[in-house]
Amino acid sequence: MAKEKKKKSDADAKKAKKAEKAAKQANKGEKKAKSKAAKVEGSDAEDADLDEILEEYRRQQELHLKITETVVDAPPRPRAASTLLASPHDSNTLLLFGGEYFNGSLASFFNDLNVYNISRDEWRCVTSPNAPLPRSGHAWTRAENPKHVYLFGGEFSSPKQGTFHHYSDFWRLEPATREWTKIETKGKDKSPPARSGHRMTYWKQYIILFGGFQDTSNQTRYLSDLWIFDTVNFVWHSPALPQAQLKPDARSSFTLLPHESGAVLYGGYSRIKAMVNLKQKTGKGQAQGQKNILKPKVHDDCFFLRMTQPPNDAPPNSPPTVRWERRKKPANSPNPPRAGATMTWHKGRGIMFGGVHDVEQSEEGMDSEFFNQLFAWNVERNRFMPLPLRKPRQQNKKAAQDQRRGGGRRGRQGGDEELLRQLQALEMGASLDDVDDIELEKQEEAEEEAPVKEYPVTMEPPHMRFNAQLAVQGDNLYIYGGTFEKGDREFTFDDLYAINLDKLDGCKEIFQRPVEDWIESDDEGDDEEDEDADEEDEDEDDDEYEVADKKFTPSKRRKKQSEETSEHGSETSAAPTTASTDEDDAESTAAASVDDGLPHPRPFESRREFFVRTSNEWQEILMTSLRWKNIQPESMPVKEIKAKAFELSEEKWWDCREEVAALEEEQEAAGIQEVVSLADRGDAGGAGGRRR
Repeated sequence: MAKEKKKKSDADAKKAKKAEKAAKQANKGEKKAKSKAAKVEGSDAEDADLDEILEEYRRQQELHLKITETVVDAPPRPRAASTLLASPHDSNTLLLFGGEYFNGSLASFFNDLNVYNISRDEWRCVTSPNAPLPRSGHAWTRAENPKHVYLFGGEFSSPKQGTFHHYSDFWRLEPATREWTKIETKGKDKSPPARSGHRMTYWKQYIILFGGFQDTSNQTRYLSDLWIFDTVNFVWHSPALPQAQLKPDARSSFTLLPHESGAVLYGGYSRIKAMVNLKQKTGKGQAQGQKNILKPKVHDDCFFLRMTQPPNDAPPNSPPTVRWERRKKPANSPNPPRAGATMTWHKGRGIMFGGVHDVEQSEEGMDSEFFNQLFAWNVERNRFMPLPLRKPRQQNKKAAQDQRRGGGRRGRQGGDEELLRQLQALEMGASLDDVDDIELEKQEEAEEEAPVKEYPVTMEPPHMRFNAQLAVQGDNLYIYGGTFEKGDREFTFDDLYAINLDKLDGCKEIFQRPVEDWIESDDEGDDEEDEDADEEDEDEDDDEYEVADKKFTPSKRRKKQSEETSEHGSETSAAPTTASTDEDDAESTAAASVDDGLPHPRPFESRREFFVRTSNEWQEILMTSLRWKNIQPESMPVKEIKAKAFELSEEKWWDCREEVAALEEEQEAAGIQEVVSLADRGDAGGAGGRRR
């Protein structure tokens, strides 16, 4: 009897489960029908007329009769893929232009110019009847002289990103007047084609533009063309480079920094064609097949663009002479290689922050590692150094004692009053003996300046992110916005931080606002229901089952990557590959990072002293590295081995220099001038007595 009741209850549970599944399928069918109807009506169909949308933007912009600058109560709206620049005409302002915001359902683009006054902590919004249309992924740079800003390209899309548009327009901004001027170039192939994700920098009277990508309806095409704009003669040059000359591969999101002899390029991101082997199930078993896919590639190579001005007797429109020169892979470069690690220029070095490294976890998803480390890339020596934040040094003891004794400004106040009495006595013709009886005339105190605003300071860099916007004004690095992904959700940060690059004494939070809500799109909801239905089919005979609850749609970056890959018959996710490391020599292999288990220099230790102390270790490291490369060190002269070992130790000494210098400063403040190991001195046997 009990068995029959149990069977009946199981059958009822299965019937209820089937009925629930049928109801879900019916609701899903209705939802898909509504979605298709909305697309037919043109809510955001694939053939959305972007020209009409942009024309409406133009009409709205023409309503501004003149350039207006308005103080706003809050920072600009959150955005990604914008551009941030230290104003070249004013050492107290930052310029922010454009960008986009994607909330999981709709994309919004901006063309507002925002000006941040650093000392007053004040934002101003500039509107103009003649300004670039809304865009993201554009590039801009300052010019050497006059102090103008030049902007090129970018992209725009319909709200649901059904269609894309790339710009090929070129603009000049005068920061002092906030006035935009569109630079027109006549003739086909006389200016760069449309693109986004490119980079620009300057050299003398020229603006340098390289790379980027173009989104078409079928694929993403990465570019490797070089363009140079003459700001004096207002003409673009596309230098014809020799076929045999080694030049950078096509890429976007790389670093392009100015140099006194041209420019330097590092890193970037692209997708390259590759063949993969596939196992296909057939009636006779498994067969081997191949597929063409687009594979992500994070570049970590480096190039130098050498430029020479045309001769004095050359025609006015003559282009400069240019040549790409490949450099060695930078020493101590960030590991693992990362995409979206942005860099800005400061005193002959590049300052890098953030980035993301994608790891192929499974066929269903991708695992990503995000970073918030700061690095300095010394352009001349071609090596990276970490920039860790450290606590500020303690106040000088002598200054503290003076302050306790009433010294400083307060201590001098009495002497200043006596001098003023003597001066007043001379003006009155009185005797200096009666100085003490003279009352000073009360002078109106000068209005005190407004107190400097205090910001929260932390010893940790901003949250991990990629594609943050960086700018250096004076010696202060400013980090604005950026993107972070957690699970299937994409965050657009809405914050601004400042770090003093000389002191590295903390990260100052200028503003930070909560991230806005992520909206789930209907299409992704349908996909999730399909997944739920599949899971129900698999677990239909089980007593209990669970369905994964995915709250958010895949991030825009991953969605775009999966679309590109699927168009070429690839799987949903792929692992990024690093650039070729054929040029890695023994030195760069051994000196990979500061915390790599290698001998470490001590405070106040010179390069020679460091090598003398660790000579045997470096020779063993070198010989092990050579054996891995099938080179027998026994066949090499002892002198050559010692010379190469010294080079390794010297690289390590320089790599750790900034870190060791910080320790030296702390020890100097504590009165310590040198740290010596008793064991290294050879008198360890008498250490006990000497300590006493």
